[in-house]
Amino acid sequence: MADEPSWDDIFSSQPGTTAAENQPAPQSRREAKESSGRREAKANSGRRETRTTTEAPVRHERVRRGGDRVDEYGMPPRRKRRLTWLWVLIGIVVLLGGASAAAYFTFEPQIKQVLGWAEPIDYTGSGTGKVVVTITNGQIGSDVAKTLASAGVTKTYTAFYKLLLKQDPQVQFHPGSYALKKQMSAKSALAALTDPKNKVSTQLVLPEGITVKGVIKRLSDLSESTGISAAQLQAAAADYKSFGLPAEAPSLEGYLFPATYSIEAGQTAHAVLQTLVTTMFQHLDADGVAPADRHKVLTLAALTQKEGGSSADFFKVARVWDNRIAAGMPLQSDATVSYGSGGTTISTTDAQRADKSNPYNTYAHTGLPIGPISNPGDDAIKATLHPADGTWLFFVLVNGETGETVFSTTLAEHNAAVKQWQAWLRAHPGFDG
Repeated sequence: MADEPSWDDIFSSQPGTTAAENQPAPQSRREAKESSGRREAKANSGRRETRTTTEAPVRHERVRRGGDRVDEYGMPPRRKRRLTWLWVLIGIVVLLGGASAAAYFTFEPQIKQVLGWAEPIDYTGSGTGKVVVTITNGQIGSDVAKTLASAGVTKTYTAFYKLLLKQDPQVQFHPGSYALKKQMSAKSALAALTDPKNKVSTQLVLPEGITVKGVIKRLSDLSESTGISAAQLQAAAADYKSFGLPAEAPSLEGYLFPATYSIEAGQTAHAVLQTLVTTMFQHLDADGVAPADRHKVLTLAALTQKEGGSSADFFKVARVWDNRIAAGMPLQSDATVSYGSGGTTISTTDAQRADKSNPYNTYAHTGLPIGPISNPGDDAIKATLHPADGTWLFFVLVNGETGETVFSTTLAEHNAAVKQWQAWLRAHPGFDG
């Protein structure tokens, strides 16, 4: 079969030309070599394109609305997808890490205990040093556990409370102050709290005839152990109507029974003073004094306590007050005048004795003063209730050291006794009553 003309021959031929005219012009050796190289490169290029098209179709990228580039299948470029998964992985790791940290901090004690990292919750041994712990009325086991941990007695609340829950029968705590130690084991602390030997209290001694000011002074001196300050005591005493006194009482004076008391830490100022008042009422009740007569009896007994000297003379002194009141005479007690003037002795001046504005001035006013001038004891109260028989209207102290007192029925007798007292005072210039 004759060779057919190639497409190059067909397209290169022009109408009206001959084959000879279509023959290429002669080329030099250099031109022939360059032409051969171009034909070979063209042939190789055609083969690569054909192979590429056959083996894997090329994905051409397009621009999606909004500027994101995608390929012809609508998928983002492969590099961006890899970055997206990387950020997702990082987010998961961070999330898991945060959750783990939160779980650790929430359950740290339990985790440490399981892993053996937890510190002991209890001390060992009987402790060192000294600390006073107070248990108040109404506290239960959990309250005591908190108190001990706060005071540094036990290491933790849990150590003591868990021990309490194991006790059979249950432990009953008694209000009061207890001498314990620092850093005690829960077991040692429990044993110490239930041992009566460790209970501590502060002794308050009040002598007969002491005034409310004197009581507050003695109590405030014990503030380091009782925790009660002078300001708290003064505020409580000022609220005297809250103690159940008779309506005519102008203050707490006369209603605080003088005795020895045990004051436990944790008590309030009002509670301590109320104990003293309650004790006074108990003694009056025991002596048969009706509540309606309490104020009168204590006012007279306080006067006897302050003016009477020795208790042996109390019954005579009480009779003098009764005789004077019955005769309509003023009591003329220097002790009452001094008290109303803010003094601390029984000595008074002419001006003080003439001061009618002083409601305690028994020179200017007849009858009893408006209230007691001291806190009387049992002897003065009993003397007031059972005065000695006699007609005495006067008495005067003649010896400040021994308490010797002279009782007189007439004014002349009394004036002679007064001179005796004045002589003793001149011999003892430092005596202040």
